[in-house]
Amino acid sequence: MFFANFLVAASATMILPFLSLYIETFGHFEDGFVQRWSGYIFGVTFLIAFFVSPFWGRFGDRFGYKKILLLTGSGIATSIFLMSFVQTVYELFFLRMFMGLVTGFIPTSLALISAQTAKKHAGRTLGTLQMGTVSGGLFGPLFGGLLADQFGFAYTFYITAVVIYLAVLLVFLGIQESPLRTKVDEKTYYSRKEVLQHIFQHRILITVMFVTFLIQVGNFSIQPLLSLYVNELQGHARNTAFLAGLAFSATGAGNLLAARRWGSLGDRIGHEKVLIVLLALSALFFIPQALVTSLWQLVLFRFLFGLALGGIIPCITAYIRQTAPVSMQGEVLGYNVSFRFLGNVAGPVLGGIIASRFGISSVFYVTASLFLLSAFLLWKNYQYEEKSVAKAS
Repeated sequence: MFFANFLVAASATMILPFLSLYIETFGHFEDGFVQRWSGYIFGVTFLIAFFVSPFWGRFGDRFGYKKILLLTGSGIATSIFLMSFVQTVYELFFLRMFMGLVTGFIPTSLALISAQTAKKHAGRTLGTLQMGTVSGGLFGPLFGGLLADQFGFAYTFYITAVVIYLAVLLVFLGIQESPLRTKVDEKTYYSRKEVLQHIFQHRILITVMFVTFLIQVGNFSIQPLLSLYVNELQGHARNTAFLAGLAFSATGAGNLLAARRWGSLGDRIGHEKVLIVLLALSALFFIPQALVTSLWQLVLFRFLFGLALGGIIPCITAYIRQTAPVSMQGEVLGYNVSFRFLGNVAGPVLGGIIASRFGISSVFYVTASLFLLSAFLLWKNYQYEEKSVAKAS
C-alpha cells in the first residue's frame, strides 16, 4: 500500500505546478481570469468529492476497501488521460468534475490500514503510510514540472495516467484484505443515523473534522497560485513549471521527514496535543512566505511548513481510529474526508478571489490566520473535554 500511495500521489501531483499555466494555453486571458479559473478548476474536483466521500467509506465498510481502491484508481487515471485532449477551460472543468466522482484512493487506503492496525500503533503506522503519500508528493511536482518544460503538457498527462494505472495493478496483485477485527460485544453494522450520532456525541471529534476543513482551506488557498507566485519572484523565467514544482516539493520533503515521528509522538502523548502544536507551527512558518524576495527563501519556508504539516493527517486519522468502532471507521473517515474536500473547494476559490483583489501575498496572511484559528478551537475543546473528564471522576 505504501508503494501504491507513492505512485498515485506522485502522478496526481505532477499536474499541480502547471495547472494555471495549462489554462493560459487555451487563449489570451487577463491575469484575473486565469487566477479565478485556476481556483474553480482546482476546486470543483473536491466539491464533487465532498458529496461522495461518505458513500465510498460506507461501501468500503460493507463490501471491502480493496474494491473501492481499484474503482477509484482506474477512474482517476482515465480522467487525467482525457485531460490531455481538452481545448477549452470548460472541457478541463468538466473532466476535473468527473474526477471528483472517483477521487478517494488515498483516503480509502488510510481507512484500509487504519481498520487493520492496533490502536496503540495507529499513529506510527499511518505516519509510515503518509510517508508513501508525501514522498510521492515530493517527487511528483518536481518531475511534473520538468516533464512539462521538456515535453509539453499533453505528454505529462499521458505519463501521469499510466503511472496511476500501474498503482491500480499493484493493488490488484499485491493487496490481500483481511476481515475487519471487531470486539465480541461490538456491532458489525451501523446505520447512517448511528454513525452521525457517534460523531456529534464526541465534541473533539466534530471539532477535529471542522479543523480539517479550516486546514484545507488555508493550505489549498495558495496551491493553485504557487506557480504564478514563483513566476513573479523569478521574473517570468522559462522553466517556471519546474521551479514551481521545486516549491511544491519542498513542502513534501519536510512532510516526508516528519510524518512518522509526529505519528509516534501522538501515540505516546495524545494526538490532540500534537495537533495543537502542529497548527501553531504551520501558522508561524506560513507568514514569512508572503515576505520572501527570492525563490530559495520561499523554498526554505515551504520546507519548514512541510515539517509541521507532516503530522496533521496521521494524527487526525489516528484520533478517529481511537474513537470510532471498527465497523464504522470507513464512514467516519469518509465524513472527515468530506470536510477536507470541502476545504479543498473553498480554499482555491477564496485564494483566487483574494489574489485577484489584493495580490497573491495577501493569501499567505489569510492562511496563517486560519491555522491559528484551528489551533485555538482545538485547544478550547480539549480543555473542555479535560474538565468534563475531571468532573466525571
